[in-house]
Amino acid sequence: MASHHIPLLSSFLLILAAIQGIRAVNYAATNTASNTSDGVHYTVTNTARNTSGAIRFDNHIGFEYSLQALASTTYFIWKLFQQTNDADKKNVSKVSLFIDDMDGVAYTSNNEIHVSAKYINGHTGNLKGEITGVFYHEMTHIWQWNGNGEAPGGLIEGIADFVRLKSGYIPSHWVQPGQGDRWDQGYDVTARFLDYCNDLRNGFVADLNKKMINGYNVNYFVNLLDKSVDQLWSDYKALYHKKASIYVCGCMCTRIFL
Repeated sequence: MASHHIPLLSSFLLILAAIQGIRAVNYAATNTASNTSDGVHYTVTNTARNTSGAIRFDNHIGFEYSLQALASTTYFIWKLFQQTNDADKKNVSKVSLFIDDMDGVAYTSNNEIHVSAKYINGHTGNLKGEITGVFYHEMTHIWQWNGNGEAPGGLIEGIADFVRLKSGYIPSHWVQPGQGDRWDQGYDVTARFLDYCNDLRNGFVADLNKKMINGYNVNYFVNLLDKSVDQLWSDYKALYHKKASIYVCGCMCTRIFL
C-alpha cells in the first residue's frame, strides 16, 4: 500500500516546488547559493570564507535561511507597500547578498546587499534576529522608490527602518517613540515618526512611497494627512511629551500614596 503513495507524494512535492518557483543549487563547494521565488532570482555568496565572521555566518545563519529570508522579506515589503501588481513594483529580477570582510554593518547598491562579516563576528545577543532585521532594512532599499534621488536621505533610511519596525526585528538600542530632534533625522527616529503618521492614516507609508516613483515634494505630507510635516512632527512630539508627563505624574502619585 505504502509504495503506491510514494509517487503521489513525490509528484506533490514537485508541483509545490514549481508553484513556489524555488530552484536551489549546491553551495557547499562554491560558497554560493541561489533560488528563484515570485519571479526574483536570489543569490547568497560568502566572500569572507576564512574569517571568523564568515564561519559564524555559516553556523548561526547559513545559506538556506538567508535565501528564505530574502524571499519572505521581499513579499513582506510588497504587501506593506501595497504593491499588488507588477506595475507598482520596481523592475528587479535579481537580488544578490554578499557576506564580505568589511567594516560597518551593511549597505545596498545596484540590487546587491553587502553585510559585514566583521559585524556578524562581533555582534552579541540574538545574531540571527539582528541580521534578519538588517535584511529587512537593506531589502527595502531595493524595492522602495526614492523620488528619483530627490527625497531626503533621512526619509529614505527612515522608511527602511519603518519596514524593519513592522517586521518586529528591531534592536533594543532603538529610540523610543517621541524621541529625536528632527523628523528627517533618519533611521529609528524617522521610523517611529512614520509609524505615528501611519496610525493617522492606514497605509500612509505605502501611499508616500507610491508618490515618490517620479519625484519628491515635502507637500506629499499635506496631500496625505492635511498637515505639513513640521506640524505633524510638532504634534508627534507633543503627544509623547504628554504621555511622559502623565507617566511621571502617575509614578509620583503612587509614591505619595505608598
